[in-house]
Amino acid sequence: MSGLRFRLSARVRKLLLSLFAVVMVVYFAFAAFIWRTMHQPPEAFGRVMANMPRPVVFLFFPFETLWTRARAGALDVGDPAPDFSLLKVDKSGSVQLSVLNKQQLIVLVFGSTVIA
Repeated sequence: MSGLRFRLSARVRKLLLSLFAVVMVVYFAFAAFIWRTMHQPPEAFGRVMANMPRPVVFLFFPFETLWTRARAGALDVGDPAPDFSLLKVDKSGSVQLSVLNKQQLIVLVFGSTVIA
């Protein structure tokens, strides 16, 4: 059996190489699309991800690493919080951080609580 060899013709090798090149271009284009989408506001990112076939993204791309880097931010401990506005709970209007900060001291707490 050691003398058995499988040889591809030049045409088949060229075809396989072209196919590989096309697959790699599509892969990197899709990765660039995902990377760009991760840098969009959460609403836009959510709309894109809602239409994404789940196994494709999570199996073929380092999704967690991309997400961590895309959402890392540039704030250090002690930096002032960037200005933002949020809708009030009763939906009667919005509250902007810079306006509240002029009126009183603001403490931002991010987290979640699970009540069992």
